[in-house]
Amino acid sequence: MGQPQQPDQAEAEAGATGSGNPPLRVGMVGYAFMGAAHSQGWRTVGRVFDLPRSPVMAAICGRDEAAVRAAADRHGWATAESDWRALIARDDIDLVDICTPGDSHAEIALAALAAGKHVLCEKPLANSVEEAEAMAVAAEEAYARGQLAMVGFNYRRLPATALARSMVAEGRLGSLRHVRVTYLQDWLMDPEFPLTWRLRKELAGSGALGDLGAHIIDLAQYLVGERLTGVSALTETFVKERPLPGGPTSGLSAVSATGAGQVTVDDAALFTGRFPSGALASFEATRYATGRKNSLRIELNGSHGSIAFDLERLNELAYHDGTEPAAHAGFRRILVTEPEHPYLDAWWPPGHGLGYEHTFVHQARDLVHAIAEGRQPEPSFADGLQVQRVLAAVEESAEKNSVYTPIAV
Repeated sequence: MGQPQQPDQAEAEAGATGSGNPPLRVGMVGYAFMGAAHSQGWRTVGRVFDLPRSPVMAAICGRDEAAVRAAADRHGWATAESDWRALIARDDIDLVDICTPGDSHAEIALAALAAGKHVLCEKPLANSVEEAEAMAVAAEEAYARGQLAMVGFNYRRLPATALARSMVAEGRLGSLRHVRVTYLQDWLMDPEFPLTWRLRKELAGSGALGDLGAHIIDLAQYLVGERLTGVSALTETFVKERPLPGGPTSGLSAVSATGAGQVTVDDAALFTGRFPSGALASFEATRYATGRKNSLRIELNGSHGSIAFDLERLNELAYHDGTEPAAHAGFRRILVTEPEHPYLDAWWPPGHGLGYEHTFVHQARDLVHAIAEGRQPEPSFADGLQVQRVLAAVEESAEKNSVYTPIAV
């Protein structure tokens, strides 16, 4: 279904060259929720930030020809493809952005790297440690050839979380003692909600653990600046069967006598962990927290102070300076909208907050700079592999009834 280069793509490339910035021609695989979010990032980043290369939205890919063409028109992609292999084979693609379900991440990423492309891959990196290991090895070999590979943990790109990271690194909290993180949603409360791909292990890898838990594992390790060394976990699947969506049922691991399909992933995961410095951590990820839509909260307590962040108040950071006299000490609200704060010198005047979609703009910004400078992006595929190992350790611990499980290095 590949189409000839359209005028808007040609004009964008010509504009990039005329400005002195070489183009970075992006091909994206996937066009649903994450595809729309990544499109917003690529469409906006060059209009906000001064970049060393100019992103060009060259092609978007999906299996449904009509749907992917509509997505291309809606989101601003110059051309459309219905086969990701054809997209990767194109010589007018520099970077492949992977926004598909987890079962295809490894195959697409490995092929893209072998074809000489840079790669951005949505989280979690893969559906298994083995797949993630192969991707990390390929990414390291590609880096030696000048190709970069990054995994998309977008919550690192919030100004408030980036500020929190710098405050921890500066020692503002002293020695860390506790890290507690929750990521709560409720979209599976209705037992009649259909058996989508996110509820099938062969497609999603895991449930709330991989979808939500991967985010909070990465965010906790990013803020702390250390990697977890072991976990002790519990998981649960509250609704075991769900109605089948329309279409064929081939590939399902089990179908009941009533025609319902078996849910083969977790609905909720609880686990504790330990960092090398001795700090303790607790994590909760669930799709059954009634009334919670997308509630991510993290708090870090140290010997000199504490920091707390709430995604539902994403332009704010709560900070307690434990060295102040008790008579007037307490948590204070930092409104993270000043031009001195991360990313914000390119946006609006102080007090004019950003939103969820801006994390994808910042993600694109950081990746473009890394590619132009030839440096390893963060988080790398190696970082994604480490998160995958934590996810596997959580599953292993839960299977062994909360037995403490060390994380492989």
